[in-house]
Amino acid sequence: SSSSGGVTTRGENRPPAMASAWATAMNNLGIMPVGISGQQLVSDSLCIQRFDPALGLIAPINPMMAGISLVPPPPVPPDMPVIKEIIHCKSCTLFPQNPNLPPPSTRERPPGCKTVFVGGLPENATEEIIREVFDQCGEITAIRKSKKNFCHIRFSEEFMVDKALYLSGYRMRIGSSTDKKDSGRIHVDFAQARDDLYEWECKQRLLAREERHRRKVHEARLRPPSPPPIVHYSEHEATLLAERLKDDHKFNEATAVLFTWIDRGEVNRRTANHFYSMIQSANSHVRRLMSEKAQHDEEMERAKEAFKNALLAILTQCKECSLFQTCPDVSMATEILCVKLFHR
Repeated sequence: SSSSGGVTTRGENRPPAMASAWATAMNNLGIMPVGISGQQLVSDSLCIQRFDPALGLIAPINPMMAGISLVPPPPVPPDMPVIKEIIHCKSCTLFPQNPNLPPPSTRERPPGCKTVFVGGLPENATEEIIREVFDQCGEITAIRKSKKNFCHIRFSEEFMVDKALYLSGYRMRIGSSTDKKDSGRIHVDFAQARDDLYEWECKQRLLAREERHRRKVHEARLRPPSPPPIVHYSEHEATLLAERLKDDHKFNEATAVLFTWIDRGEVNRRTANHFYSMIQSANSHVRRLMSEKAQHDEEMERAKEAFKNALLAILTQCKECSLFQTCPDVSMATEILCVKLFHR
């Protein structure tokens, strides 16, 4: 047996009379009654003939047990009914419904749902009893109980709603009373609460803002760097620019500044002489670069011609050497070589 929050889920350690009645009922329904640890509660001689013990029916995990994880259990085959345990609380007892009956229906889950609707409560069920039953599902933030047999319970996290839905279909009996006001079949379903919707919308807006920020940072990282700013025209800057136009390493940056000043309309009667001298300096630098380029092109052509002649000479010598080696008579090869040299 295991206990959590004053709630005890009993399998094989239930009282003998209760275990016998429960095992007999499950056996009559064609379901092998087993405990939490998997041991058989009814001997093979009492089992019905149509049950195959080799199937090894395992009792499903009770999500109300202490230490249960949030990982969902493996799916149960549709033809295998789910057997729920009897849940004993301090003030009441919860009896599961017939496993052959269809599971209780639920509405579509609202976004961010943390609130459940609980109907079918006993008339004498108090808020303390309701909290005692559903406190095992998780932290309860609010309980709104109606004068009738239903209430709304709001949890602190969304996954706690799934645990509360497990209790849907259970019959609650307060104490050991047989009065109708102390018994009722509870139905747990999703509830549409404005607080849940508001918190969910706030969370979605926060996620959207974070996504926009990440996208903006990513785009800024991929954007090419901006060019350096161009200084404004002044006589001092014009003098410095004229010196940079004469430097081979700073000529490209200097021409960019000169073109920007011209585009900005800095040329007027007062600055015309400065711009004329700078343009003349840039023009002379370009002419010098073009003459150097032509000179280098001529040197490249001469180098290509020299390489071509040297390669032809090497190929000619290779052919003559191969001809000398293939001739059987050395004198004949020498004569042929002399003839070739004479005709050359």
